[in-house]
Amino acid sequence: MPTLAPSIIASDSGRFAACADEALSAGPEWLHVDVMDGHFVPNITIGPDVVRALRPVADEHAARLDVHLMIENPEQYVEAFADAGADILTVHVETCPHLHRVAQQIRAAGCEVGVALNPATPLGHLDGILPFVDLVLVMSVNPGFSGQDFIPETTAKVQRLRRQLNALGSSAHLEVDGGVGPENAMELIRAGAEVLVAGSAVFGGEQSIEQNVEALRNALTLKV
Repeated sequence: MPTLAPSIIASDSGRFAACADEALSAGPEWLHVDVMDGHFVPNITIGPDVVRALRPVADEHAARLDVHLMIENPEQYVEAFADAGADILTVHVETCPHLHRVAQQIRAAGCEVGVALNPATPLGHLDGILPFVDLVLVMSVNPGFSGQDFIPETTAKVQRLRRQLNALGSSAHLEVDGGVGPENAMELIRAGAEVLVAGSAVFGGEQSIEQNVEALRNALTLKV
C-alpha cells in the first residue's frame, strides 16, 4: 500500500491535535505538516510549537512527522523544527542556493532530508543533490493554500523523476503534494509516486475524516 500523508494544515486549526489523531487512527503512517512564512508563499501557517504539540499524537500512532518548510532561509530554522520532533525536513530548491549545505545541516540535526520542487521548477534543479536526499517532493499545485486543483502536467514530471531515481539506484521516497484525491491517486502511484499528501481530500467535504481516508485507500487498492 502506498503511503498516505494527511496534511494537517487543511484541518480545523483550532483542533490540530484532535484532527491528527482522527486521521492517523484511520490508518495513515505519516502526518504532513506545512510551514509557510508569507514570503516564499502567500500564506502564514505554523511554527515549531505546533510540530512539538503534534509529536505525542504521532508517537501514539507510530507515525512519522513529515515537515515541509515552505519558507525563505530555512537553514535558520532547521534545528528548531528538528528539536520540536520532525522526522523528515523538506526544503525547497528555490530557497536554497547552498542546498548541499542545508542537506548536511538537516542530517546533522537528526532528520531525514527532503527536497521540494514547485510546479514550474524543472527537474534539472535536482542535478547533483538526488544522491544525498531521502525524499523528493513534487508540488502539484502552486504552494500556499489548500483546496487548489491538481496540475495535470505533474504526472509526466513524476514519471521522469521516477526514471531518474531508478537510474541512480536511489531509495528516496517520491512524494506528491497538491490536489491529490481519489480521482487521481492511482494515476500518481502508477507514475512512480510512493507518498501522497492529501489535505482537503482528508479533512474537507461532508464525510468524516475516517470516511475520506477510506475513500483514498479504496482508490489505491484498485488493480493496476
